[in-house]
Amino acid sequence: MADLTEEQKEKKKELAKYKRKVIEKAGVVHDIVEDTIWTEYDKLPKLSEEIGLAMKDVESFLEEHPYLK
Repeated sequence: MADLTEEQKEKKKELAKYKRKVIEKAGVVHDIVEDTIWTEYDKLPKLSEEIGLAMKDVESFLEEHPYLK
């Protein structure tokens, strides 16, 4: 990737925050699957929906800032 302007660097940091939200929710799913699937499986549909919404935020952000792809 070419040298980024200061504004582009800030956008890259903002993108990292969006991505971190997805990863954190995916981590919760991972923990449930590995450790507590029999007692917390009912949380998976809501978490899946939250991951989908968070991914839409990432995708929208990347559409607005394609240089970050």
